[in-house]
Amino acid sequence: MKVLVIGAGNMGLTYSEGMVNSSLLGKQKLRIYDTDPNKIETLRQNPKFEVYTSLDDGLPKSDIVFLAVKPYHCEGLFKDMKPFINDEQIFVSLMAGVSIETIQEGLGTKKVIRTMPNLPAKVGKGVTSYTGADAISRVELLMVRQLLDTTGTSIHVDSEKFIDASTGISGSGPAYVFYFMQSMLEAAQNMGFSDYDSKVLVSNTFEGAIELFNQSNISPERWIDRVASKGGTTQAAIDSMEDNNVKQLIQDAAYAAFDRAVELGKDK
Repeated sequence: MKVLVIGAGNMGLTYSEGMVNSSLLGKQKLRIYDTDPNKIETLRQNPKFEVYTSLDDGLPKSDIVFLAVKPYHCEGLFKDMKPFINDEQIFVSLMAGVSIETIQEGLGTKKVIRTMPNLPAKVGKGVTSYTGADAISRVELLMVRQLLDTTGTSIHVDSEKFIDASTGISGSGPAYVFYFMQSMLEAAQNMGFSDYDSKVLVSNTFEGAIELFNQSNISPERWIDRVASKGGTTQAAIDSMEDNNVKQLIQDAAYAAFDRAVELGKDK
């Protein structure tokens, strides 16, 4: 299985490192293509990478090709790629908002898988939703899933509608968490805690709460009930959030990201 990653930006490099550090490729080197001289020099320092600076070299003999460039580069990239591809290759898109149909038409091929990764993939805690065109077999889908799982976990969704929906939840979601964390950090600092102590208080609170949730079958609502006692401090905080409609605002934000993902897809 010869894998090529086109684009060594944040996501391209994250998935490249995940795959080369797994056992999936065996003794095969991971192929990676980029045009930035500084990136190329850095990539060549990793003995597990086979670095390419021209598509006519590594692309024709690759079995699975990850497309990890900015969406606005895709039109020009597809034109450059088209002469060097074949019908048996599988193309896995990490590009936000670019539909399977757009990729199929741009490359003149049928075997396309579209994904929605997220930032925690950089630390092996990512979640990637993915869906494939009709031309992708179950075996091919499983093979690609194993590659995606090298950066965390993945979920198969039935259609591209759920790729856009997962953009609003997991794709953009880390920013919502950071937004909440930043608010708590500032509150702690305003209460007089040092920057270091504020970070410890907030980060460990998040980590501990997530671990409790993951190690049980208890819903977040029930965990809230376990923490909050009637007339107590936690209930005062929850009441404040309820009075200010925070839950609905968070849901509105997720739908705003979802709607924007749909809009971006229509622009392609």
